[in-house]
Amino acid sequence: MNQIEDRVKPYDQNFTTMVPTGFVKFFRTCLIWQAIRFVFINIKMIIVVQKSH
Repeated sequence: MNQIEDRVKPYDQNFTTMVPTGFVKFFRTCLIWQAIRFVFINIKMIIVVQKSH
């Protein structure tokens, strides 16, 4: 285990987070898209609950 720890350095270039693209930012902030996703997720939940009852 020490061999791996010696090679892995915190805050190295490999450990940065992904930066969202403009397309991703648009979908995260678009209220119309969020409303559509909300409806689809609720429909899926209703189907799952109906199968269990």
